[in-house]
Amino acid sequence: MGARWADFQYEIYLNGMNGTVPRLPTDLTRLEELAEHRLGPGPVGYVAGSAGNGSTERANRTALERRRIVPRMLRDVEERDLSVRVLGRTLPAPLALAPVGVLSIMHPDAECGAARAAAAQGVPFILSSASSTPMETVAEAMGDAERWFQLYWGSDREVTRSFLGRARAAGFSVLVVTLDTPLLSWRPRDLDRAYLPFLHGVGTANYFTDPAFRAGLAKPVEEDPNAAVLRFLGLFGDAGHTWPDLAFLREHWDGPIVLKGILHPDDARAAADAGMDGVVVSNHGGRQVAGSIAAADALPGVVGAVGDRLDVLFDSGIRTGDDIAKALALGARAVLLGRPYAYGLGLDGQAGVEHVVRSVLAELDLTLALSGHASPATLDPSVLREEPPADSFGSSR
Repeated sequence: MGARWADFQYEIYLNGMNGTVPRLPTDLTRLEELAEHRLGPGPVGYVAGSAGNGSTERANRTALERRRIVPRMLRDVEERDLSVRVLGRTLPAPLALAPVGVLSIMHPDAECGAARAAAAQGVPFILSSASSTPMETVAEAMGDAERWFQLYWGSDREVTRSFLGRARAAGFSVLVVTLDTPLLSWRPRDLDRAYLPFLHGVGTANYFTDPAFRAGLAKPVEEDPNAAVLRFLGLFGDAGHTWPDLAFLREHWDGPIVLKGILHPDDARAAADAGMDGVVVSNHGGRQVAGSIAAADALPGVVGAVGDRLDVLFDSGIRTGDDIAKALALGARAVLLGRPYAYGLGLDGQAGVEHVVRSVLAELDLTLALSGHASPATLDPSVLREEPPADSFGSSR
């Protein structure tokens, strides 16, 4: 039997006997509004904002909400186990914390607070290349807990090589390569405030501490930080990468490699042909391509194309435990949770992230049990029914 994630609700009720209620909402969809009221508009806008008018983020939510779970009765769900095998390791639940950069804009504990929360709950923490804390510091905060490193694949091969070597040395076991951000998208919430943390040297910690990066500077970062920022901006992305270039990453990383940002089945096949170990079906939470296909609508096609060849993970739009159940039923092996834990961090530091993780997994545990499933293994597309898109005019136009 695995962890009894659902027991978190009884812990909450028992604490209520002493007059203690949760510091944060247990409905995680309320966190964004709370963050809007309590935190600065720049940081909240950076985390909450999306490309264009937000249509892709809305589509992500609609695609998940349109799919409804069909509960089954009189199945033995007394003993449940949410553990899954992903990328050759056993996780206690089908969840990892997604890479979110510049977390210091949300809370002083930044990446270390979120990483400690993940470690405490036994779920992997994926550190962003664009973190505000050096990878070695985050690794130290996590002890021997499971940690993965997300790479923004830039234009300087020596910096990339150095990042991979540092990450391996610091105990990061999986490489997650984000493919959908060779350029920053048009993000009106950030543009309207002219808010880009990197210009102030925030989210650049891995670069500014990197020997290969520093070797390309005329003066040390501390003496000329503006020049360091300009060098960072010049090498952060590379829109010229193509599939054969993956051989460079494989040459310099001996663990699993996962490609994040896959939406088309042919790209998933190309990933498998290139010897990758997994893909993340993702549209970057709606932050990169306005008008993009919803990630949940892309998931079945990718699973059908490569689900028997590599591990398919999912992010973009996950807010609740039932969202996770739906993604698993559509074929994902595990999901990555992003914005909700960033809000939890901003509102209550490490404790806020732990609250988010425990809440979403308690809701997943209960959703599975009450739908007749004792583990993720029995979830498949037959568990879901898809509602036709709502027509606000009540017609079939």
